[in-house]
Amino acid sequence: MKKAFTLIELLVVIAIIAILAAILFPVFAQAKAAAKKAAGISNQKQISLGIIMYGADNDDTYPRNDDCIANSSLNGALNNVVGAVNCGVSAGFAHRVNHFSWQKWTMPYVKNIQLYFNTARGNTNATTPSCPSGSWVQCGQITGSYLLNTAFTGQLNTWNRAPGSSTMLRNSWLGGSMTSIPNVAGAGILMESGNLQIGVVPIAYGTDSSSTSVTVYPPAVREVWAWELGKNTAASYSASLAAPAREADELRAAFAGIIVGHADGSAKFYQYGKFLAFTPTAAEYGVSATPAFGINTTNSALRGFTGGTVGLGANPNLTINYPLWGLGQ
Repeated sequence: MKKAFTLIELLVVIAIIAILAAILFPVFAQAKAAAKKAAGISNQKQISLGIIMYGADNDDTYPRNDDCIANSSLNGALNNVVGAVNCGVSAGFAHRVNHFSWQKWTMPYVKNIQLYFNTARGNTNATTPSCPSGSWVQCGQITGSYLLNTAFTGQLNTWNRAPGSSTMLRNSWLGGSMTSIPNVAGAGILMESGNLQIGVVPIAYGTDSSSTSVTVYPPAVREVWAWELGKNTAASYSASLAAPAREADELRAAFAGIIVGHADGSAKFYQYGKFLAFTPTAAEYGVSATPAFGINTTNSALRGFTGGTVGLGANPNLTINYPLWGLGQ
C-alpha cells in the first residue's frame, strides 16, 4: 500500500512552518540590530582611543586645526588630482582639513576609514548647500554617522581668511585640552546621529558671535535634542515644545537610543530618554529654547541641526551638573 501525505497534513505542516517563521524572523532582525549596535559601540570606542592618542602626542590638546592639504580627501576617489586643490565652496571641500573632516585628525591612529561610518546606515551621500552633488562623492565628508563634540575641542576657521576676521578662533570654554574635562568617564566626545546634514556636534555661541576670538559652549539644550533625535509630527519646532517627542526616531538615532563615545576612551549606548535626561533644559541652561543659526525650526522632515554652529542667545549657566556635556563634576 502506497503511503502519502493527505492535504490536511500538508496544510498543517505549512501552517507550522509559517508560525515558526513569524516567531523567528523578528528574533533574527533583533539579533542583527544588536550586532550593529555592538559594532557601533566598538567603532566609537576605537575612535575615542584615537582621539586620546592624538592628544597624547600633542601636549594634551584636542585637534582643531584648519588647513588645506592637496589629495588629503577621506574619499580616495577625490585624490590624485593634478593642479586642483578642493578647499572652497565652488569646488567642494575634499582637501580641507578642519572640523567638518575631523576624521583626518585621528586617521593616523585609527587607520581604518570604515570605522567612521555608522554600521546601521553605511556610506551616506547627503546633498548639502556646500556639497550639492553629495557630502561624500563631492566633498569627501562623512555625515549621518559619528559626530565629534567640537565644543570640547574648539574650532578654527582660519584658512584663507584675513587676520582679524570674525570668529576665526573658536575656543572651548574648557580650554580645549583633555585634562580640562572634569569627568572624562561621563563626557561625550563622540555622539551618534542619523542627521545627514552634519558631521560634528555643533558649537554654541553665547552673547559673542562676532569677535575674532570667541568662547564656544556645548549645544546642551534638551528641547533641541528632542527635536534632533525624536519622532515628531509637529509642523514646527515651536509647536513641538508644548509636547516634546518621547520616542526615538530611527532615522535620527538608531535602535531607539544613541551611542556615545566618552572622553576616557569608553563607549556606551544610551536609551533616548536617558540621553535627554542627561541634557539640561533650556531653563536650566539659562538660554533660549529656540536657538538661532544652525537649527531647522520649521520642517519636521528635516528637523534638527543643519550646520556647525548654534546661537544660544545668552551665555549659558555652567554651574549645573551634567557631566555628559562637561558641565559640573
